[in-house]
Amino acid sequence: MSYAVKEMFLTLQGEGVQAGRRAVFVRFAGCNLWSGREQDRAQAICRFCDTDFVGTDGDGGGKFADAAALAMAAAAMWGEGTAERFCVLTGGEPMLQVDDALVDALHGAGFTIAMESNGTLAAHSGIDWLCVSPKAGSDVVQRTGDELKLVWPQPGSDVAAIETWDFAHHLVQPLDTGDAAGNAASMAAAIALVMDRPRWRLTLQAHKQLGLR
Repeated sequence: MSYAVKEMFLTLQGEGVQAGRRAVFVRFAGCNLWSGREQDRAQAICRFCDTDFVGTDGDGGGKFADAAALAMAAAAMWGEGTAERFCVLTGGEPMLQVDDALVDALHGAGFTIAMESNGTLAAHSGIDWLCVSPKAGSDVVQRTGDELKLVWPQPGSDVAAIETWDFAHHLVQPLDTGDAAGNAASMAAAIALVMDRPRWRLTLQAHKQLGLR
């Protein structure tokens, strides 16, 4: 199987429980909740995505002929040494492309594999750290994992029901609206949720604050 990757880069994980960790990000092209085209956003299930996942023209991106080629590129991004090698598979929706061959190749290159998914497709059992970020109006089938990240506010989300899903960590992340007033409102809403429901913890997008990708 070949793989379409929008971009691949070395950075620090900016969100969630793994925040601050050195990581190779592999952003797959394509998503099943939005085409990625602005003209389709208003009709999409997920309307607030802040990521460009269309095509394969980003830095480090491309069409990889097989899993070995992709794993080799990720290893080259990391550099020398295999100790603590960590990669994050994201998108778009990575489970549209992640398969046995890729998981085996990345493990063979020494990577611990994290994945960020919308949960509408069952996650591969070989993923070492699974973060699911549910979107209101979607059918979430992956209700177990390491980290549940709820972008907030999301009208139509049943927080009480989501809270029962089997995740080790329940995180709420303020919705990035793109403007100061909207972001302040999102932050206030996220803080209010945590104060009302103490099982949840606040997580911020530190990479944006630090000017990282």
